[in-house]
Amino acid sequence: MTNKVALVTGSSHGIGYATALKLAEEGYDVGITFRNRRDGAVELSELIKKLGRKSLLLKVDISDLDQIDTMFNVFMNEFGRIDLLVNNAGVGLTAHFLETTPQIFEETINTDFRGAYFCSQRAAKEMIANHHGGVIINVSSNHADGCWPDCSVYAATKAALTKFSKNCAMELAPFGIRVNTVQPGYTETGWGEGNPIYAALERIPFKRFATPEEIADSIVFLASDKAAYITGATLNVDAGALLACVPENMFV
Repeated sequence: MTNKVALVTGSSHGIGYATALKLAEEGYDVGITFRNRRDGAVELSELIKKLGRKSLLLKVDISDLDQIDTMFNVFMNEFGRIDLLVNNAGVGLTAHFLETTPQIFEETINTDFRGAYFCSQRAAKEMIANHHGGVIINVSSNHADGCWPDCSVYAATKAALTKFSKNCAMELAPFGIRVNTVQPGYTETGWGEGNPIYAALERIPFKRFATPEEIADSIVFLASDKAAYITGATLNVDAGALLACVPENMFV
């Protein structure tokens, strides 16, 4: 049986790191990408190899379309196929709407949406050329549905990514390619004690943030044969953070 091969963008830390490692545990060979956090990517690569799986380390800025092409060329030359793409790379730049600059707008859009769009396109073309179908999973955010201050661009890109996944699922279904979205809520990725983001805990029914591994579990499930009849779906993994109808005093 041919080993399955996955490409996980933005996998040097957090959700991407946990996802790549869990996929290796499930028997995937994995391409992992980083932009700045080389140490984390190298550490992950070594862990994957210790599991007996192949790992390919790729330095890439997903906002650059030429770098995306180069990434896929190197990946396909190494593995010859792609069974799973996880679009996880992203930036979380924030600013009040009235203070959002063109630079913030462009960097966020180009990484969080345009990059994922054209990674998906290239991956789909490779899957179709190899006649074996495949899976694309887009890591969006519950910001696609909810509203938080200073996140007008970030939230808009995540909403676009979630909607894109549905259209992509429709157009790629005839080729046996499934496309789904995971929308994580706040995920503990080492913000540091005292970060104001922890104030959000009071608005989450479970009173805690997700671990990267919990988000990764949902991604691995959607990539698996257990989800073979699921496409065009959006899975919120946010401990009910968007349950606006929950009374504020319910958990007192």
